[in-house]
Amino acid sequence: MAACFSQPIPLKPKTSPKSTSFYTLKVTCSSATNQSQSAKQHLLSLISDQDRGLKTQNDPEKRATIIQAIYAMAEQGKGTVTTGNSLSATWRLLWTTEKEQLFIIEKAPLFGTKAGDVLQVIDVEKKTLNNVITFPPDRVFFVRSNIEIASSQRVNFSRFTSAVLRGKSWEIPLPPFGQG
Repeated sequence: MAACFSQPIPLKPKTSPKSTSFYTLKVTCSSATNQSQSAKQHLLSLISDQDRGLKTQNDPEKRATIIQAIYAMAEQGKGTVTTGNSLSATWRLLWTTEKEQLFIIEKAPLFGTKAGDVLQVIDVEKKTLNNVITFPPDRVFFVRSNIEIASSQRVNFSRFTSAVLRGKSWEIPLPPFGQG
C-alpha cells in the first residue's frame, strides 16, 4: 500500500497566455514499506544504547519513548499478518522490559561471567517458544514454553514447560514455573 502526497503546481496554459488558473498535480508517493523502515530505524536508534533494556529500567521517560515507537511500528503494520510461518525463526533480543531476563543479564557477573546472546527460538507450527541466554564460552540457560496465536499480529506466551542450566559437561534441570 502506498501513501501519496500531492501538491498543486501552477502551469501556464498554452491556449491563453493571460490565464494562470490551470493547475496540474505533482504526485510523490512514499510506500508504506519506506515508512515502516523509517519507524524501524527510529526504534533501533532509540534502543541502541539501552543495554538490552537494563538502562531503560531506571529511565521511565526513555522507556515511554521506546514503547511509543513500538506502537508507531505496530500502527505501520496494521492489517498485516505477523504471526505466520515467517515468525518461526531464531530471534536475537535487542531490548526488553521482561524483568526475569533483565535480572539474569544484569546479575551474570556474580557468577563470574557475562551474558552473551539472548535469543528466542519461535516455532509457530509447533506453538513453541524457547528463551536462550548464553554465557560464553560454554554455558546456557534454556527455557521451553508454549505459545498461542491470539490474532494475526499477536502471540501470547501460555506456560513454561521446562528449564535447564547447561555447561560444557554438566546440566542442571530447573522446575518450570509461571504462566502468561
